[in-house]
Amino acid sequence: MQYCFMDIIFATNNLHKLREAQEILGEGFRILTPRMLGIEEEIPEDAPTLEGNAFIKSKFIWDKVHLPCFADDTGLEVKSLNGAPGVFSARYAGTEQNSKNNVIKLLKELQGVKVRDARFRTSVALILDGKTYTFEGLLNGKISLAPSGYEGFGYDPVFIPEGYNCSLAELSPGEKNRISHRADALNKLMLFITSITS
Repeated sequence: MQYCFMDIIFATNNLHKLREAQEILGEGFRILTPRMLGIEEEIPEDAPTLEGNAFIKSKFIWDKVHLPCFADDTGLEVKSLNGAPGVFSARYAGTEQNSKNNVIKLLKELQGVKVRDARFRTSVALILDGKTYTFEGLLNGKISLAPSGYEGFGYDPVFIPEGYNCSLAELSPGEKNRISHRADALNKLMLFITSITS
């Protein structure tokens, strides 16, 4: 078994994201959440870009505990919608952040649209010793005509990854975590940390 060489705080209370991150980073990292450290405040997320939100969230945690931490923000960018919903992906259908309603709105916006190319883009901000490092992950694909599958979360039921004939929500968690935008970004983070600590 690989020993745990770093405790790191993930600035999220989203259990889906936490589960994915732990599987991607593996046993070399023990991921802590703000709540594990007694931080109960809502983490701000009001920047106009994914990169900005990731930075705001990670700095919020760093300023409180001065421990290694990272945050991510992810957007679904649809070509025919000029990159929307983008930074507003989680609250596309309203501030209550209802994934089902977000998907319904997206499919309504794409009714009759033939070009359904899209991509997921994840921005990760890592803070170590007060210095910030950023990493980006991408997953290209297209939007399906209707939801399918029960795995994953968010827009996964309507996103068909490039090279696949099924949605992200039809893939096993392990297979999704091998190809996903979040895996792309977090693997870059992991390689970076390994390179400076080995």
